[in-house]
Amino acid sequence: MNTTLKIIAFLAILPLFTAGLTQSYDVAFAEKAQGTPSKSYGSKNAGIVCGDRLCSEVPVTQPVQEKTEQKKMDDKQMTDKHMANKEMMDKKMSEKETMDDNHMMEKTEMSADAGSVLKLSRANVPAKIPLHKGFYNGGDVYFIITDSSDKTHADIITKNQKWKVELAPLLKNTPTTALSKTYMFTNGISGDGVHGYQGEVFTSTPAQPETYSALTSHVHVTWKDGTTPRILNSEKAITDAEKKGEISLTPLEVVINMPQIVWPDGQMMVKEDKILSDHTPYGGGQILDIDTEGKTVTFIAHRGWGPDGRTIYYIVTDATPSGPAEMMGVISSPTSASLIANSVAVDLFQFTNGIKGSGPLGFQAGIASGAQGDANYSPMWRINVITWKDANNSALLENISDITAYQKAGLIDISLARPMDSDHIVNCPFIDPFQ
Repeated sequence: MNTTLKIIAFLAILPLFTAGLTQSYDVAFAEKAQGTPSKSYGSKNAGIVCGDRLCSEVPVTQPVQEKTEQKKMDDKQMTDKHMANKEMMDKKMSEKETMDDNHMMEKTEMSADAGSVLKLSRANVPAKIPLHKGFYNGGDVYFIITDSSDKTHADIITKNQKWKVELAPLLKNTPTTALSKTYMFTNGISGDGVHGYQGEVFTSTPAQPETYSALTSHVHVTWKDGTTPRILNSEKAITDAEKKGEISLTPLEVVINMPQIVWPDGQMMVKEDKILSDHTPYGGGQILDIDTEGKTVTFIAHRGWGPDGRTIYYIVTDATPSGPAEMMGVISSPTSASLIANSVAVDLFQFTNGIKGSGPLGFQAGIASGAQGDANYSPMWRINVITWKDANNSALLENISDITAYQKAGLIDISLARPMDSDHIVNCPFIDPFQ
C-alpha cells in the first residue's frame, strides 16, 4: 500500500479512534492547553535559561498510546517531520543564543519512542558559590548564604559576595524551633563578615543535630566607644564581653539561609564521581569541590520547572528525615520537620512514575509552586509526590496549571512524601548557576 492509500485508510478510521479516547483526557488536555500566563521572575539571567521552548519539538501532551499508533502509521513521514521540526528548533535556538554570549540556550529532546523518555539538556550543572568563614566554639566554620527574608540584607550580601542572594520573605515566619542563632558584627575587626567585620559566630553546627538549622536568626554585635575590639570566636566569648560592658547586642527580625559546608571535625559529603551528565543520580553527594583557601564550594545544580513552566535550578543542602538526607549526601536537619504545616515551607512536586527523566525518582523533572522573585518563594520545600493512575498514558506536565488540570480530571494522585513515615522537608535554594 503506498503512502496515499495509507493516509486515506487512516482518515477513514480516525473518527472511531478519536471516539475511543477517554473524556477525562479530553478535559485535561483542554485545560492544560490554557496554561498559566507567564510572568517575570528570578535573577538577572533567569530569562536566558528559561524553558519556554522545552516541548516545541514533539507534541508531548498527547497520551503515549496515541503517539505510538501514529508512529506505526508511517515511520518515514514521522522521521521527516521530526527532522523538519528539529531544524526549525535549531534555527530558533541559534537566534536566541546571539542575545547573550554568556549563556547557552537549552533544548529538550524526546526519544524515538515519543512520550516515554524526557531528556532535558543541562539537567545537572556545576554551580560555584562563595564561601564565608565564621566560628563555632573557637573552631572555624565555612558556610554559604543563599536567601534572606530581608531585602536590605539580601542586597548587602549580594554586593559583598558578588553572588545573588534571593529574597525569600516567607522566611520571616520561621518558628524558633526551626532556627539557630547567629551573631553578626557591625564594627570592630575587619573581616569576612556580612557587614565587613569579623566572621559570624554560630551557636550550633550539624554536629549538634538537635539544635542545628541552616535558617538563622540574627543578633547584631556592636563594640562600644572606648573599647579595644578583638576577635570573638564563640558565643561564650560574646556573652562575657557583654557582661564586661564592651559590646551591645541587638536582636534582628531577619532570617537568613546560611547552610554550613565545613565545621569543626566535619563537612558535607563531596561526590566521588565529579563528571556531570544529564543522567547524574541524586545519590552520593551534592558537592563537587570545597575550596576553603579560595573560599568557594561547587554544588550540583538540578534543573526543574517553576510554577509557570520556566526553567529553574536548585541545589540541595540539608533535609529531614535522615534517610533521604543520607541518600542525597546532605546534612540531616531534624529541626526542619517543624515547618511541615508552616507557610515557610512551599510545595515542590516530584513524580513517582510516568515519563522517565532527570527527576530525583528517575522520572520527569519536578515542578515548584514558587520561584525566585515570587512572593511565595522559599528555599524550604515540602515535597509532594505525583503518581499517574495509568503510567502507560502519562503526559509531560510543565507547570502548576498542568498539575491542577490532570488532578481535576482524576488522572493523577498527589500526596505528601513521608519517607520513614516522617515529615519530609528539603532545603533547596533556587539559584542562577550561570552568574
